This record gives sequence, structure tokens and C-alpha cells, in this order.
Amino acid sequence: ALGCGCVGQAVLSRGAHGGPMTVSVGFAMAVTIAVYVSGGVSGGHINPAVSLAMCVTGRLKWTKLPIYILAQFLGAFIGAAAVFGIYYNAFMEYSDGKLEVTGPNATAQIFATYPAPYLSLVNGFADQVMSTAVLLLAIFAIFDTKNISVPKGLEPIAVGLLIIVLTCSLGMNSGCAMNPARDLGPRLFTAVAGWGMEVFTAGNNWWWVPVVAPLLGGVLGAMIYVIFIEIHHSDPQPGEENDAHTKYELTNM
Repeated sequence: ALGCGCVGQAVLSRGAHGGPMTVSVGFAMAVTIAVYVSGGVSGGHINPAVSLAMCVTGRLKWTKLPIYILAQFLGAFIGAAAVFGIYYNAFMEYSDGKLEVTGPNATAQIFATYPAPYLSLVNGFADQVMSTAVLLLAIFAIFDTKNISVPKGLEPIAVGLLIIVLTCSLGMNSGCAMNPARDLGPRLFTAVAGWGMEVFTAGNNWWWVPVVAPLLGGVLGAMIYVIFIEIHHSDPQPGEENDAHTKYELTNM
């Protein structure tokens, strides 16, 4: 809700109340707050790519994965609906009551990502794999107490700063979704709320790229961290502080 709201405020005001930087910072802080709200219950994954990577590396039970993903998609769908409701009058005024996917008065991009005109599906797929791989590699580092540890309680802020740098450096091609739920959930909402099925055909049927590529990229980034960093940590000496069950706060905090 807060992330799409940042985009909505920028688009519907035609840049008067926001732009690329407010979207980058706002979306990142939305994730930070979401992790603070839900971290003590579920670890605050928010993202199916994170949950899948945690399962693949043994941080999360596979039986929990379907429940997490269902909740993530449902939350994203409801969040999109909330933004549409709050800004309903603005939507109607912006394009004379028409909900458009493409063109100068397009508003579908408020809810889901769409590729730049120059972007091919192959390049876009690689974009999403890389950005999500970096996301998971860095998240694993942030929550690894054997690495340069982030002070307890500040991990969500570190994740927010990570998302800011990712959106500032890798967001031009397609908006840097890095999250199947954040993209497909709101896209489904737009399909039923009046934008129609064009939300799935636009951008040369782009919709599946930010769903599939982040899942692959997330696992790739997690495995890179485990193989090249984590397994090379030295074993703690007797008396050294090392609470193993709190090592991965993302699932246990």
C-alpha cells in the first residue's frame, strides 16, 4: 500500500508531488516498516523470492512456503486495492475516468512494473535475475552475525538502504520489481478493477518476467553468498559469543 502509494502520488500529480527519488526512498521505507511490523511473527519476508531462497538454504521449512507466498500475494492485492480506493477521485480526474495501461495517461504502472520501450524480454529477464540476486546476497550478509553484523533491531533499516541503492542503480529498465508478489498481486487487481487484460499483454507479454526471474535470481544470490562467504567463516573458539539459533534473524527474530 505504501509503496504503490508513492508511485501513485508521483504519477497522479504529474510529478508535482513526487518523482523517481521519492518512489525509490518511499518504497524502500515501506519495506522497512513492513519488516518491523511483521518480523517478530514471520520474519517479515514480504517477498516470495526471499522465502524460496530461505527454503532452498534450509532457513525455512518447505511446508511454510505455500502459506507465506499466499499471504504475500494477498497482501499485495489488498494493498493495491487500498491505494486505488484512496486515490479514486485522482484516478478519475487524471484521465477523464479512463483507466489506461499505455499512452500519456497510463496509470497501470502505479501498481505493477512495465518494461521500457527499448527493453527486450531476454534483457529484462537478466535484469530481474541480477537485481534479485544482489538483493538476496546482501540480505544474507545483513543477517549473518558471523559477518560484519548489523546491530540488532536495525536490520530492516539496512534492508531499506539496500533497496534504495538497487532501485537507484538497476531501476531504469523495468522498475526493479525483485518481488513476484509485489508485481503480480497488484497486476491482478488492475485486471479486475478496470484496466482489463491488457495488463498481461503489454510490453510483449511482460507480466511473467517479474514473477519467474526474481525466484531464480533470489536462489542464485543466496547460493552465491553461502558458497563464497558463509561456509568460509571460521568456527568460533570456546567462550566466543555465537548464538546459533539467532544467526538468521530474518526467520527467527
